[in-house]
Amino acid sequence: MRALATIVLAGAQLFAAGSPDEKDVIATVQKLFDAMAAHDSDAARAVVIPEGRIYSTRPDGKPSGGTLEEFAARLSTRKEPMLERMWNPTVLVRGRIAQVWAEYDFHLSGKFHHCGIDSVSLIKGDDGWKIAGIVYTAETSGCPASPLGPPK
Repeated sequence: MRALATIVLAGAQLFAAGSPDEKDVIATVQKLFDAMAAHDSDAARAVVIPEGRIYSTRPDGKPSGGTLEEFAARLSTRKEPMLERMWNPTVLVRGRIAQVWAEYDFHLSGKFHHCGIDSVSLIKGDDGWKIAGIVYTAETSGCPASPLGPPK
């Protein structure tokens, strides 16, 4: 799984053309995906602002959410393999704020689970970029084929 995360990170960095800040922003989001795959709550905490928020919209239209600390804490309790991959990210940076908008797919226990759009807000502090908020769709039908191909 670690090798897969490294491959996905390399692929994500290929999309991160542009300034060093844009590359660092993409790398920060990828670090969260890697923490998810590794079930590593501490690694997730290293790239998020604990008081930040995460919200999802499900196919039934009902939003659900919580703090990024709650999200990070749950990672170490999950047992099934998780893989989230993004592609074609749009990265906007202005001073110490950034936004990433990207299509993604999510695989659970080696099987496709859902797709959607990740919208990730980041803030740059003295210790680098941190995720301040995430809003994402969780779509179970009508998902486009990933240009990354099937997970390996």
